Amino acid sequence: MATRTAAERRTQARTAFDAYMADCPARRLLDGLSDKWVSLLVNALADGPQRYSDLSRRVAGVSQKMLTQTLRTLERDGLVTRTVTPSVPVRVDYALTPLGESLLPLMRAIKSWAEEHIPEVDRARERYDDARREPAAG
Repeated sequence: MATRTAAERRTQARTAFDAYMADCPARRLLDGLSDKWVSLLVNALADGPQRYSDLSRRVAGVSQKMLTQTLRTLERDGLVTRTVTPSVPVRVDYALTPLGESLLPLMRAIKSWAEEHIPEVDRARERYDDARREPAAG
Protein backbone atom coordinates (compact mmCIF):
# COMPACT_ATOMS: atom_id res chain seq x y z
CA MET A 1 0.00 0.00 0.00
CA ALA A 2 1.46 3.36 -1.05
CA THR A 3 1.98 5.92 1.67
CA ARG A 4 0.96 9.51 0.99
CA THR A 5 2.43 12.61 2.52
CA ALA A 6 0.30 14.99 4.57
CA ALA A 7 0.48 17.50 1.70
CA GLU A 8 -0.80 14.88 -0.77
CA ARG A 9 -3.67 14.00 1.58
CA ARG A 10 -4.60 17.69 1.93
CA THR A 11 -4.49 18.17 -1.85
CA GLN A 12 -6.70 15.12 -2.38
CA ALA A 13 -9.16 16.34 0.24
CA ARG A 14 -9.41 19.75 -1.46
CA THR A 15 -10.17 18.21 -4.85
CA ALA A 16 -12.41 15.36 -3.62
CA PHE A 17 -15.51 17.54 -3.94
CA ASP A 18 -14.54 19.95 -6.68
CA ALA A 19 -17.66 20.34 -8.83
CA TYR A 20 -15.51 21.41 -11.77
CA MET A 21 -14.12 17.86 -11.90
CA ALA A 22 -16.16 15.57 -14.18
CA ASP A 23 -16.35 12.68 -11.72
CA CYS A 24 -17.09 14.75 -8.61
CA PRO A 25 -20.11 13.60 -6.57
CA ALA A 26 -21.00 17.24 -5.90
CA ARG A 27 -21.20 17.79 -9.65
CA ARG A 28 -23.71 14.97 -9.96
CA LEU A 29 -25.73 16.52 -7.14
CA LEU A 30 -25.62 19.94 -8.84
CA ASP A 31 -26.84 18.32 -12.04
CA GLY A 32 -29.88 16.97 -10.21
CA LEU A 33 -30.56 20.18 -8.29
CA SER A 34 -30.49 22.24 -11.47
CA ASP A 35 -33.46 20.31 -12.88
CA LYS A 36 -36.50 22.58 -13.26
CA TRP A 37 -38.83 20.08 -11.62
CA VAL A 38 -36.58 19.85 -8.56
CA SER A 39 -36.61 23.60 -8.14
CA LEU A 40 -40.37 23.86 -8.57
CA LEU A 41 -41.15 20.94 -6.25
CA VAL A 42 -38.84 22.15 -3.48
CA ASN A 43 -40.51 25.56 -3.69
CA ALA A 44 -43.97 23.96 -3.72
CA LEU A 45 -43.15 21.94 -0.60
CA ALA A 46 -42.10 25.10 1.27
CA ASP A 47 -45.71 25.48 2.41
CA GLY A 48 -45.61 22.15 4.24
CA PRO A 49 -46.47 18.53 3.49
CA GLN A 50 -48.49 17.93 0.35
CA ARG A 51 -50.12 15.00 -1.34
CA TYR A 52 -49.00 13.78 -4.74
CA SER A 53 -52.18 15.08 -6.38
CA ASP A 54 -51.70 18.51 -4.78
CA LEU A 55 -48.17 18.71 -6.15
CA SER A 56 -49.37 17.58 -9.56
CA ARG A 57 -51.91 20.41 -9.66
CA ARG A 58 -49.52 22.99 -8.20
CA VAL A 59 -46.67 22.32 -10.64
CA ALA A 60 -48.36 22.79 -14.00
CA GLY A 61 -46.98 20.80 -16.88
CA VAL A 62 -45.18 18.09 -14.91
CA SER A 63 -46.06 14.63 -16.19
CA GLN A 64 -46.94 11.85 -13.79
CA LYS A 65 -43.71 10.08 -14.75
CA MET A 66 -41.52 13.13 -14.09
CA LEU A 67 -43.29 13.97 -10.84
CA THR A 68 -42.82 10.44 -9.55
CA GLN A 69 -39.21 10.26 -10.74
CA THR A 70 -38.31 13.65 -9.26
CA LEU A 71 -39.95 12.91 -5.91
CA ARG A 72 -38.09 9.58 -5.72
CA THR A 73 -34.79 11.30 -6.47
CA LEU A 74 -35.46 13.98 -3.85
CA GLU A 75 -36.33 11.26 -1.34
CA ARG A 76 -33.19 9.28 -2.21
CA ASP A 77 -31.05 12.41 -1.79
CA GLY A 78 -32.55 13.01 1.65
CA LEU A 79 -34.33 16.23 0.68
CA VAL A 80 -37.92 14.95 0.89
CA THR A 81 -39.75 12.45 3.07
CA ARG A 82 -42.61 10.28 1.89
CA THR A 83 -45.19 9.39 4.53
CA VAL A 84 -47.85 6.77 3.83
CA THR A 85 -50.97 6.91 5.99
CA PRO A 86 -53.10 3.77 5.80
CA SER A 87 -56.62 4.79 4.87
CA VAL A 88 -59.07 4.31 2.05
CA PRO A 89 -57.68 5.45 -0.25
CA VAL A 90 -54.11 5.36 1.01
CA ARG A 91 -52.77 8.85 1.75
CA VAL A 92 -49.20 9.70 0.73
CA ASP A 93 -47.67 12.99 1.83
CA TYR A 94 -44.38 14.53 0.79
CA ALA A 95 -42.48 17.03 2.91
CA LEU A 96 -39.09 18.67 2.99
CA THR A 97 -36.55 17.22 5.39
CA PRO A 98 -34.27 19.56 7.38
CA LEU A 99 -31.72 19.09 4.59
CA GLY A 100 -34.36 20.03 2.00
CA GLU A 101 -35.34 23.05 4.07
CA SER A 102 -31.71 24.18 4.08
CA LEU A 103 -31.87 24.22 0.26
CA LEU A 104 -35.11 26.19 0.20
CA PRO A 105 -33.65 29.73 0.49
CA LEU A 106 -31.47 29.11 -2.58
CA MET A 107 -34.33 27.65 -4.60
CA ARG A 108 -36.64 30.49 -3.57
CA ALA A 109 -34.02 33.02 -4.61
CA ILE A 110 -33.57 31.41 -8.03
CA LYS A 111 -37.35 31.24 -8.58
CA SER A 112 -37.78 34.89 -7.52
CA TRP A 113 -34.88 35.99 -9.70
CA ALA A 114 -36.38 34.20 -12.73
CA GLU A 115 -39.82 35.72 -12.14
CA GLU A 116 -38.37 39.20 -11.70
CA HIS A 117 -35.93 39.17 -14.59
CA ILE A 118 -37.78 37.25 -17.31
CA PRO A 119 -38.77 40.46 -19.16
CA GLU A 120 -35.07 41.41 -19.44
CA VAL A 121 -34.12 37.89 -20.53
CA ASP A 122 -36.90 37.87 -23.13
CA ARG A 123 -35.65 41.20 -24.55
CA ALA A 124 -32.08 39.87 -24.66
CA ARG A 125 -33.26 36.74 -26.46
CA GLU A 126 -35.16 38.81 -29.01
CA ARG A 127 -32.10 41.01 -29.67
CA TYR A 128 -29.91 37.94 -30.02
CA ASP A 129 -32.35 36.20 -32.39
CA ASP A 130 -32.90 39.37 -34.43
CA ALA A 131 -29.16 39.85 -34.88
CA ARG A 132 -28.82 36.30 -36.24
CA ARG A 133 -31.77 36.23 -38.62
CA GLU A 134 -31.00 36.30 -42.29
CA PRO A 135 -32.30 39.36 -44.13
CA ALA A 136 -35.65 38.72 -45.81
CA ALA A 137 -35.40 37.99 -49.51
CA GLY A 138 -36.85 40.80 -51.59
